[in-house]
Amino acid sequence: MPAAFVIADVTVTDAEQMAKYREWSSKAMEEHGAEILARGGAVEVLEGDWQPTRLVLLKFADHATARAFYDSETYRHARTLRENAGVMRMLIVDGV
Repeated sequence: MPAAFVIADVTVTDAEQMAKYREWSSKAMEEHGAEILARGGAVEVLEGDWQPTRLVLLKFADHATARAFYDSETYRHARTLRENAGVMRMLIVDGV
C-alpha cells in the first residue's frame, strides 16, 4: 500500500490556544505513527496565489492510518482546543 500524506495549511490567530492544540495533535500523531516531514518551516510560493502562513506535512503508513489519526479521540480533542485559535485547511493525499 502506498503511503498517505496529511497536508495542513494553518493560519494562527491565537498563538496561546494553538499551542494547546499542538500539544494534543502531537500526541495523536505519535499514536498513529506519523512522520513529521514539515511543520512550520519557511515557505516559498513558486506559482499561483496560494499564500500559506504555516504548512504541516505528515506521512502515514497508508490512507486508512491517516484517516484513523484524524478520526481519533485524541485528535478530536485537539480540534476542540483549536476552535477560535486559527483557520485550518487540511487534506489527505495518497502517495506512490
